[in-house]
Amino acid sequence: MSDARAAARAIDALRRGWPIAIDGITLLAVETADPGRLAAFDTEGAAGILISSGRAATLKLANQVEAADPDSPVLVERAPWIDFPAATALADPQLDLATPLKGPYRTLHLPDARPASAALRLARIAGLLPAFFLGGTAAPEVALTAADIDAHEDADRLAIATRARLPVAGAEDAEIVAFRSPESADEHVALLIGQPNGAPPLVRLHSECLTGDVLGSLKCDCGPQLHAAIHAIADSGWGILLYLRQEGRGIGLVNKLRAYRLQDQGFDTVDANTRLGFAIDARDFGVAARMLALLGQDAVRLLTNNPAKVAGLEAAGIAVAERVPHKLPPNPHNAQYLATKRDRTGHQL
Repeated sequence: MSDARAAARAIDALRRGWPIAIDGITLLAVETADPGRLAAFDTEGAAGILISSGRAATLKLANQVEAADPDSPVLVERAPWIDFPAATALADPQLDLATPLKGPYRTLHLPDARPASAALRLARIAGLLPAFFLGGTAAPEVALTAADIDAHEDADRLAIATRARLPVAGAEDAEIVAFRSPESADEHVALLIGQPNGAPPLVRLHSECLTGDVLGSLKCDCGPQLHAAIHAIADSGWGILLYLRQEGRGIGLVNKLRAYRLQDQGFDTVDANTRLGFAIDARDFGVAARMLALLGQDAVRLLTNNPAKVAGLEAAGIAVAERVPHKLPPNPHNAQYLATKRDRTGHQL
């Protein structure tokens, strides 16, 4: 039986720089390690470096047999000259321009890719770079299984925590509902605007964006989309805004800012995410579907330009009666970002 609490303990251990084990393989996160921690974890200096296939492609390893599968994790042999700084440079694409990589690198066979894939997923959940030292001799602080990580992300564990009246700018007749699961510190919220009228509500799925929603970033369109959605729902008479704690399309705030730094180097949003080692979009819209189900809604009119949101809700059992476009004008800072959404991720702008 899986234990979702084990994943929460493992996330805490990773962020503290402690070793963990997943299905018997020992791991130390590169990002939160240091030379001393690495020496204690890997007394023989032989632990390989686990990276994602996206990062491996950047390092020109995809022509090697063990790195050829674009969906599989990649284990890089720990050559004698790969010390801690060299391993950090392997893990972090932000350093590529400042730290020319030496090479050549040789990949090693992973007998079972499942725990390695689970480790990379756990790094994303923890908001860390998806890179580990693998195979050290130190005892792990936490031992868990890939199934434990699955349980941690199980949307069905989400429940309503509390609710209250909350008049907001643009919608004075509103109620806020908070949701959380027993293991995760992330708390999703729904803003119910107006009163049910028998028709499917107008629903907006809005992923958290600190830089856009709070600081008014002009690099994206998140802040204007959020406020325009509240007004659109109020004008419709009845609807729900779901505010999802899935910053940076699911990779977390720090990794999103790393992607921004790569964008400053000339990469678009898609390539920045894949160079970091993440999926183009790592969000789980099953969370939104669970929230809607808990609110008693099984059919919606969805305010979105993103077909993936429609597909995600429908796959999780929520009928989308209509897709309502949500268009806003670009500004000089986000025009390329919007073009990338249109041309590379299928947004119908």
